[in-house]
Amino acid sequence: MRIAIIGSGGVGGYFGGRLAQAGEDVVFVARGDHLQALQAHGLRVESIKGDFMVDAVQATHSPSEVGIVDVVLLGVKAWQVPEAAQAIRPLIGPETCVVTLQNGLEAPGQVAEVLGAQHVVGGLCGLISFIAAPGHIRHTGGEPFVRFGELDNHVSTRTERLRQAFERSGVEVDIPPDIQVALWMKFLIITPWSGIGAVTRAPAGIWRSLSETRDMVTQCLHEVDAVARAHAVALPEDAVKSTWERYETLPSSGTASLQRDIMESRPSELEAQIGAVVRLGKQVEVPTPTHTYIYRSLLPLDLRARGQIEFSM
Repeated sequence: MRIAIIGSGGVGGYFGGRLAQAGEDVVFVARGDHLQALQAHGLRVESIKGDFMVDAVQATHSPSEVGIVDVVLLGVKAWQVPEAAQAIRPLIGPETCVVTLQNGLEAPGQVAEVLGAQHVVGGLCGLISFIAAPGHIRHTGGEPFVRFGELDNHVSTRTERLRQAFERSGVEVDIPPDIQVALWMKFLIITPWSGIGAVTRAPAGIWRSLSETRDMVTQCLHEVDAVARAHAVALPEDAVKSTWERYETLPSSGTASLQRDIMESRPSELEAQIGAVVRLGKQVEVPTPTHTYIYRSLLPLDLRARGQIEFSM
């Protein structure tokens, strides 16, 4: 398959690297020092699943240089999706699908508004990874997985071909029976983790060990669960319990990407995660007091990182 990776950081770099290593025709769209390193030296992935190198990397800064592809893996941050959807028009042919791998729930709709729903495949993934240096991805935690599906939940030829490609690459992959449930379950996992991690600046091993922060996490989980059910999403009955079981398996030093962005004064996915819980709760009149507190607490830091307000720290 001809696969374009848009957003070649921790997510796109890792999964694109695995696909390229398995022999798929992968091209990375990147920029700056990261692009130059990919072009000059290839892609280095340092991983708890085994380090590897992709020596001959196809990489460019411009989607127009790539041409039409079979699949676009959209690995940019959630707040970058609308702009990215416009930029990838040159990659889109009649059968091209765009797989949205962002945290949050709104990316499929945002891409559909630009490119049409027929080109969108809802997706999610999981791992703790980031750019350690230009051309160098570091995967430090989590069993990497990818899940995706057509928005109407039918199993298509294109999703099955992509599933087989990921399977050949050794990545855990699945086409869930209901992609909306899968997206909300990922949202249930990542959003409380991101919020509590960012507001406390503490890694998973700390916030899950203190009774006070465990209580906050549990309150967040119940808020997301209630909002999902009010939006007629059929989450499993044990959704909160199973999420806590996942939290217990996180590495003690594990941090969420939103948390790292806040701590390092970078623009974050605050609106797409914490803010989305608040907004979606208001739509169905479900109170979300813990998320509201976290959102309001982190908003000044996010706005500062975006240059919209100024203050010293």
